[in-house]
Amino acid sequence: MNQIFFYITSAIYFVTTIVYTWYLISHRDATVNTARKILLVGFAFHTFTIISRWFEAGRTPATSLHESLTFFGWIVMALYIVMLYRYRLSILGAFVTPFVLLLLITASLLPRKIIPLAPVLESYWLPVHIILAFLGNAFFTLAFLFGIMYLLQEHYLKDHKVGGLYFVLPALDILDEMNYKCLQYGFPLLTLAIITGAIWSEYTLGSYWLWKPRQIWSLITWLMYAVLLHGRLTSGWRGRKAAIFSGVAFCVLIGSFIVINLVSGAGHGFIE
Repeated sequence: MNQIFFYITSAIYFVTTIVYTWYLISHRDATVNTARKILLVGFAFHTFTIISRWFEAGRTPATSLHESLTFFGWIVMALYIVMLYRYRLSILGAFVTPFVLLLLITASLLPRKIIPLAPVLESYWLPVHIILAFLGNAFFTLAFLFGIMYLLQEHYLKDHKVGGLYFVLPALDILDEMNYKCLQYGFPLLTLAIITGAIWSEYTLGSYWLWKPRQIWSLITWLMYAVLLHGRLTSGWRGRKAAIFSGVAFCVLIGSFIVINLVSGAGHGFIE
């Protein structure tokens, strides 16, 4: 059943992406309102996908790469919807939806078999660690997208081109502020994810830190975002520099996440 919901979700997100693209061309409010309504329907089916997979697997559905990408896309979309009603930034949907659609397309190309969870991983720390990690990554995703929007708007302003996306993108100071807010929320969540992961490791394997690739790259990612936040707080990093650095950090995050999952074949390299 979860695969039916998965394909329905992907199809609806595809339609939503088309409608958002038309909005970027037409700049009509009615179009973005339609896109938002379709997106909410897609998110409902996405939620059904996650719930049905959770029941079928009997665990948090984020062990295989297929599950992880699907779950990650759901977290990103959920966070966007919360921010939509908090900050009224409808234009963000034109960037979030294609990103989530890309995650689902990639997930559809991967093995979908439910992998039994290894006994060593069975712990109440599993859902806590996973949710903290994915939620932190979702904030970093939005920070990345706000950075892209900032660079696009800056391009229009520097070239004195009053056209294209200029009319639908927020002001530079708003985009920079939102980028910063996402980093402020994402960093503590990533920190907590690393801490709970270490506790989980001690609980199941008898050691807080095993220097596995996933742990090493999580630490590298943490250090990169720590440098970015430190630069913002003490060195006045703003605007373009912050947008570019958050983009680089996100590429390291998403690249290492996908590569490690492909190499390990399952969550944290353990399968039954």
